[in-house]
Amino acid sequence: MNPRHLLAGCALAAAAMTAPAQTITATPPQNVLQLQAEGRVEVQQDLLTMTLSTARDGQDPGVVQTQLKTALDAALAEAKKAAQPGQLDVRTGNFAIYPRHNREGRISGWTGTAELILEGRDLARITQTAGRITTMTLGGVSFGLSREQRARVETEAQAMAIERFKAKAQELARGFGFAGYTLREVAVNTNEPGFAPRMRMMAQDAKAASMESAVPVEPGKASVVVIVSGSVQLR
Repeated sequence: MNPRHLLAGCALAAAAMTAPAQTITATPPQNVLQLQAEGRVEVQQDLLTMTLSTARDGQDPGVVQTQLKTALDAALAEAKKAAQPGQLDVRTGNFAIYPRHNREGRISGWTGTAELILEGRDLARITQTAGRITTMTLGGVSFGLSREQRARVETEAQAMAIERFKAKAQELARGFGFAGYTLREVAVNTNEPGFAPRMRMMAQDAKAASMESAVPVEPGKASVVVIVSGSVQLR
């Protein structure tokens, strides 16, 4: 073979290999519909959280810490008498000591705070226990849903959202002149809207609320929301 012909053939092959590939333009999907549907179930709140707290001031941080520990230990001892898993769970919260400064920026004393948290489904047990604790005062009350209650309600809200999604997809498909649809992609999200704690207090201060009597509380309702969103192929 003529060497010139061989070189020419190699050059053509190399040029073919290095030539940029032809860009393939993807065809955008046709007759695809985006939509979402919501399932909402309102349910009575069954989980109560009560936060008890105390504060101490002093010149010696060690003394402040000891005072806080004494108050917390006494509160824990009282709370544990009534503790029952799921009905009244007891745990400690924030425990902190920090300095106070004067105008010159120097430490002028120490302040400390401690918290005890009572949580569970037995409202009477929790409020009565809080009322018997004398070394700490009521710092906050909030309501929510227990894990069991939330799981049950989410299942109900999810089924509702799915049925509404399917009904809406079918209705829109017919509205656009199609016989039906097929699912392309779908997402399921759960959202619990915030709710304000409800605390029914008499005309009394926090210290009076810690007397040996049940602290009055009143649960409200929470809405569990499940949103199904996605796209369908009209056909």
